[in-house]
Amino acid sequence: MVSTILGAVSSFTLSTIGFMGYAGVFLLMFLESMNLPIPSEVIMPFSGFLAASGVFNFWLVVFLGALGNLSGSLFSYWLGYLSRKGLLKNADSNNIEKAKKWLFFFGDWTAFISRVLPIVRTFISFPLGVLGVKSIWKFSVLTFLGAFIWSLFLTLIGFALGANWQSLEVYFRRFDYLILAVILAIIIWWAWFHFRNKKNG
Repeated sequence: MVSTILGAVSSFTLSTIGFMGYAGVFLLMFLESMNLPIPSEVIMPFSGFLAASGVFNFWLVVFLGALGNLSGSLFSYWLGYLSRKGLLKNADSNNIEKAKKWLFFFGDWTAFISRVLPIVRTFISFPLGVLGVKSIWKFSVLTFLGAFIWSLFLTLIGFALGANWQSLEVYFRRFDYLILAVILAIIIWWAWFHFRNKKNG
């Protein structure tokens, strides 16, 4: 069942890029930053393959991927802002708590670090909008830089692998689980450290 869904999502992604070209890369990366299950691990390597084939310009693909991520992140942040103001009742308390912990550890750099981590990169903008950040401009710059690095990394791999780019997807799915395990370990450690200090205090 899961493999069928992933296959359908991948087919939709490839069809969109094939039909819309550069606009498809931007649109898909925009949607991916809004928590929709459209993996950048398919979007950008395939675009890198097309760049290697001479269909796309490599750096334009990377830029549009990062710009799409930034645009989607800002839209998701805005929805979180509306939720914070009580204009939108759609806040996920679990993601809000995760975002609080990330802000506790990394501060403003949460926007940058989260953009280069699978799983985290797709959910972070909305809860940050709910919580608020000190500077939306700093959030935008750091988000774009992180997204640019991620887009460059995936596009480079697709460019290098050529027609074999799709072999990446399986490995990235496994990498997602590893990242999730690390995040859970950090949260557990933080909770233990926090409550131990509170108890001792």
